[in-house]
Amino acid sequence: MRDAVVKVFATVQASNYASPWQASLTESSTGSGVVVAPGRVLTGAHVVADATFLEVQKLSHPDKAIARVVAICHDSDLALLEVEGPDFMEDVEPAEIGDLPELQDRVSVLGYPVGGEELSVTEGVVSRMEVQTYSHSQRRLLAGTVDAAINDGNSGGPVVKDGKVVGIAFQSLDDAENIGEMVPTPVIEHFLGCVAAGRAPILPAIGVGWQGMQNPELRRAHNLKAGQAGVLVTSVAYGSTGYGLVQVGDVLHSIGGHPIANNGTVQYRNRFRVAWYGLLCEYQVGDPMELEWSRAGVVQRSQVPLQPPTHLVQPHNYDRKPTYFVYGGIVFQPLTLEYLREWNNWWEKAPRELVQIYYRGVRSEACQEVVVLSMVLGDRVNVGYDGISDERVVSVGGVAPRDMAHFVQLVESTQGLLTLKTSSGLSIVLDTELAREAGPRILGRYRVPRDRSEDLARR
Repeated sequence: MRDAVVKVFATVQASNYASPWQASLTESSTGSGVVVAPGRVLTGAHVVADATFLEVQKLSHPDKAIARVVAICHDSDLALLEVEGPDFMEDVEPAEIGDLPELQDRVSVLGYPVGGEELSVTEGVVSRMEVQTYSHSQRRLLAGTVDAAINDGNSGGPVVKDGKVVGIAFQSLDDAENIGEMVPTPVIEHFLGCVAAGRAPILPAIGVGWQGMQNPELRRAHNLKAGQAGVLVTSVAYGSTGYGLVQVGDVLHSIGGHPIANNGTVQYRNRFRVAWYGLLCEYQVGDPMELEWSRAGVVQRSQVPLQPPTHLVQPHNYDRKPTYFVYGGIVFQPLTLEYLREWNNWWEKAPRELVQIYYRGVRSEACQEVVVLSMVLGDRVNVGYDGISDERVVSVGGVAPRDMAHFVQLVESTQGLLTLKTSSGLSIVLDTELAREAGPRILGRYRVPRDRSEDLARR
């Protein structure tokens, strides 16, 4: 197993959401990985996110080998690398993926943490198996907790039991000592299974907001009988698995044949109680799943094909360039978590409305993306608007934009005076002829290569 653990070297260049046409400075980082097939290394997605160049190094050989990403799932924080060179597999036996460990099972965490060059091995026990927030993606998925140190550089390395990989180290708890978390085998098997089948490694989602029903009066108000349990549906995202099936006010009773308790948990593999959506790591997009719910006391059941996650605000945008549009020197872009992260301690310092939309907003047919006026590049065509920034655009000529593409269409189809309204009540009026004439002048002055991102290019 030691010979199968490698050090991953990444050259990374992330995007700059303050100036979305620019990239941030290039940085170097390291992580760990494990060989799981000839020439294939399993590691963490955060280890190789936004990477422009990758190398791996074996314990048995000081020379580095060039690698590339062949599959990545940022939601589950997993990536599969392909290593160049026929000599890489010499002295290396690929590691096997083991079974989901039991609580109190002793495991070893292998990797290359900062502070040294050699392979590090720490030991601990599996103390919890539950749904946790993955810091890389903000997705809540099944995760295992181990009381072994997982430090910078350890991430992406294997967690081993009886000589087999039972997890991939991916994050540590900030407020605890020697407590780390691993991506467990069900999530790993989902990822590798998708890759083997030639499918995109996407974890499905139901797309409903929910509330626990521990309160007896709440259950009575929704016509739950004795012995019935479930969670109250509080929102349904447009285009999601649950859209057009369940409604706000319904009670979701079971998922995939697993009864949902009033606290929102299900029995997982007859061993752990986990949040009900933790079961989704057992399914692929397109797989049928049975849902059982009640409406006004009437129980309904349906087989529904599982859909990818649907978000009003994208929780991550790794390996992709930002979307933006510049018109009359005013810069617009969709609200994303990467945009909010331009503020240090963004959950406290970013505009409260935008933070609340990230946490509470639900995608609807009328609003599938939030358009933000991020800044103004000063010019005589936009005099008086230079102090406006970080405002949500609510209408263009009285029409609410559905998404960025629709917003651009509304702007470019307007003749005469263009009127924009923001959520704080501000009005921005531009002469469209003057704004179009000013475009090249403004782009040249501020060294902006083009007025829009490639995904918004004119067709």
